[in-house]
Amino acid sequence: QVQLVESGGGLVQAGDSLRLSCAASGRTFSRYAMGWFRQAPGKEREFVAATSRSGTTTYYADSVKGRFTISRDNAKNTVYLQMNSLRPEDTAVYYCAADLTPDWATSRAKYDYNYWGQGTQVTVSS
Repeated sequence: QVQLVESGGGLVQAGDSLRLSCAASGRTFSRYAMGWFRQAPGKEREFVAATSRSGTTTYYADSVKGRFTISRDNAKNTVYLQMNSLRPEDTAVYYCAADLTPDWATSRAKYDYNYWGQGTQVTVSS
């Protein structure tokens, strides 16, 4: 099993940047693909970004491509989401998630992720 704890959320203005972190427990972090998802009030939880176990492959939602960057440090058991040029529509609770899967099978589907953090709020004011 793996436990995930997000941090780094906050209230920012449009155009600002934030970096979210997700710290994972356990010694097998490098066996998990990691994803970031977000959920705005009244909306479904949606995919934001994912990285393969090794970090060599990344995926992004079209809405964040070119603005957000996912990365991981397997030595620190941590995955990051660098968010630049934030927009009011990026306002949501952001969750990190882990999926025990081979490097070639990184998923963008929330139903494939077995472990979730508690979420961190990101609010972007206009």
